[in-house]
Amino acid sequence: MNSFRQFETDRNLDSPNRNISPITTKINKEGSLLVGGCRLSDLAKRYGTPLYILDEETIRTSCKAYVQSLKKYYPAPSLALYASKANSSLVMSSLIGSEGMGLDAVSEGELITALRGGVPGEKIVLHGNNKSERELRVAYENKVTVIVDNFNDLLLLEKIVPPEGPCIKLMLRLTPGIECHTHEYIRTGHLDSKFGFDPDQLEVVLKQIKEFSWADLIGLHAHIGSQIFELNPHKDLAIVMADAFKLAIEIGHPITDLNIGGGLGVKYISSDDPPSIDTWIKVIANALVKAFQSRSISLPRLLCEPGRSLVATSGLTLYEIGSQKNIPGIRKYISVDGGMSDNPRPITYQSLYTACLVDRPCDDKNVEIVTIAGKHCESGDILLKDFPLPAPESGEILGVFGTGAYNLSMSSNYNRIPRPATVIVNNGHSELIQRRETPEDLLKFDVLPDRFIAFN
Repeated sequence: MNSFRQFETDRNLDSPNRNISPITTKINKEGSLLVGGCRLSDLAKRYGTPLYILDEETIRTSCKAYVQSLKKYYPAPSLALYASKANSSLVMSSLIGSEGMGLDAVSEGELITALRGGVPGEKIVLHGNNKSERELRVAYENKVTVIVDNFNDLLLLEKIVPPEGPCIKLMLRLTPGIECHTHEYIRTGHLDSKFGFDPDQLEVVLKQIKEFSWADLIGLHAHIGSQIFELNPHKDLAIVMADAFKLAIEIGHPITDLNIGGGLGVKYISSDDPPSIDTWIKVIANALVKAFQSRSISLPRLLCEPGRSLVATSGLTLYEIGSQKNIPGIRKYISVDGGMSDNPRPITYQSLYTACLVDRPCDDKNVEIVTIAGKHCESGDILLKDFPLPAPESGEILGVFGTGAYNLSMSSNYNRIPRPATVIVNNGHSELIQRRETPEDLLKFDVLPDRFIAFN
């Protein structure tokens, strides 16, 4: 597919994870692409490239879809938590908080970003398989619920929580032993995982926590993976977690919360067909109601942790096309001014994307099969391989869709290339929410001892 009209013929305005581009994407009378009412090529000129774009309306629509679907299908209290590892910033924290959501964090950096962005500590959970004492202390001081991943978490917390102080709220993370068809690196629910307690450890740890006067165990947590299109694994998860919930109650923990993680997939390419947010919530809610009622257990407060499905398709990245190399009979390379430092997913996960020339999105003439290469000194720095594109020219702007999740958050300074700026767009206005790094910024943390400057 090389035409915007071809890959976005059936747009889903209620569940943005089922679109390739943001829901506000349009083509103006000149044939150029607009997102959030802003012409993309104008944004490239104003802010430079590479440039991350986030569409506010798409993000808010996704937030509302989760919040409303939980209320619609689940007959007990619920709370959607944004998995901020997908894209963490002050603006993202403020935005999701304003939509009534909470947030999950996995580091002190994500914690303080959420807190300073206005998310109350009571609506934040802290994850991590190797939390530091400092991270746990920040969580405790800000009334953040800690997801206990292992026995070391408990050892550190026992030192941190003062005997006379308020208890710390905890949830136990369980590895449920459920496989799903996704990339090996993003399957987290099977038994061979670095995350969570194995099922045969559950009774032991539940009894241990019962002896801790400083611990307030409020619930259980599980997460089976990421970029999942299947629904049946979540039905299996409901059964596993209901049994675990019953065990916790029998041991004497009056737990009230169940966090089933996230993992709903998004549409990166035309052949992707993820469930809608509404369908995902409906299946989970129905499965949990059935599982808990059959065990005569009161329904818990249901928590979930959308990340990718909330923000991925709200984003795109703009690049300027530079050099070209044609190898007759083999391949034509088109190079752009970014690559693996702003999007490491293709080289890490072999991830696929969709793209177009933003001022010629519907041009289907003179289409060539090209490979979009990044500028880094790495032969594997390829963003799109063997991709159909109307004969591009140097200086044109290429838009790569679906980059709102795990692009900025996984970006690097490989080759000492500064990270791009991020702009949020809405109703024809654009606002800078993360400034572009400069080469000078990259020197701020370098230290040059005197003995190394003697040769100058």
